[in-house]
Amino acid sequence: MNGKKFRLKNREEILVILGAQDEDLKALERALKVQVFVRHNPETESAELTVTGKPVAVDKALLRLRQILEEFYAARLSPAEAKPEETPALPEGALYKTHSGEILRPRGENQKKYVEAILSRDLTVGIGPAGTGKTYLAAVCALRALRAGEVQRIILTRPIVEAGEKLGYLPGDISEKVHPYLRPLYDAFHALLGPDRFRALRADEVIETVPLAYMRGRTLENAFIILDEAQNTLPEQMKMFLTRMGMYSKMVVTGDVTQIDIKEKDRSGLVLIKDILKKTSGVKFVSFSAKDVVRHPLVKDILSAYEAWEKENG
Repeated sequence: MNGKKFRLKNREEILVILGAQDEDLKALERALKVQVFVRHNPETESAELTVTGKPVAVDKALLRLRQILEEFYAARLSPAEAKPEETPALPEGALYKTHSGEILRPRGENQKKYVEAILSRDLTVGIGPAGTGKTYLAAVCALRALRAGEVQRIILTRPIVEAGEKLGYLPGDISEKVHPYLRPLYDAFHALLGPDRFRALRADEVIETVPLAYMRGRTLENAFIILDEAQNTLPEQMKMFLTRMGMYSKMVVTGDVTQIDIKEKDRSGLVLIKDILKKTSGVKFVSFSAKDVVRHPLVKDILSAYEAWEKENG
């Protein structure tokens, strides 16, 4: 059958587009003088639409379908009273507008390469020192994808590596236990969304925070998944994490190979991943250095001093 395709990734999107007894889809067909054929895939609970008609009408129909989904996902991300169409378009080159109105753009060539990789690849690995924007930019891209309806949820994870108390002996439920470990990820989303909106999205499980060990056995579809502090994974843990990726998902792995806290430092999953996946298409590695630090100017000097000392003391 000739026509243009439009994919619906899950039952929610199918209901939003088709409506009760397909009434919304029929109304769209009448209004734009097109025909839309629906092919359901019960195994993945997805559907593929084939839109036929005059080329101009088909393009208008596809545009309207995309707008409907964008409005649906924007309503989930924005407060209930906000209207998606009232959100002004971002200036050219901008990535995101924070809750406080700040316009965010990548700084420097390596940040630009990193963002381009995240937007175009399903798996991006950012390696470099603290303060280079690896985690923050991953969070920005995750919210951008969520707002555009490209994913349904965001999953944040870190390996729990700490000398001292074991996780099981800490007070509270799993969320309270891992809160101190995931705090750096929370900080990024607080800055982007504001604490109240971040808490609301976590309560609705649109944003999920989970320790790496609890990822085993899951398949993560329609999700943007960020693994932070990946230098503290073992190869087995890294493999487990990467193989959680489901359909329509995107992963970003970040870490600093100079701050490995596990005992077997030569078996860091982040150190070995570049060699293991060097011939795998669809994976992009982006490296940062002290020159890319965007924190307080003194941080660059501190990192440079440590690098020089480590070279001297081998």
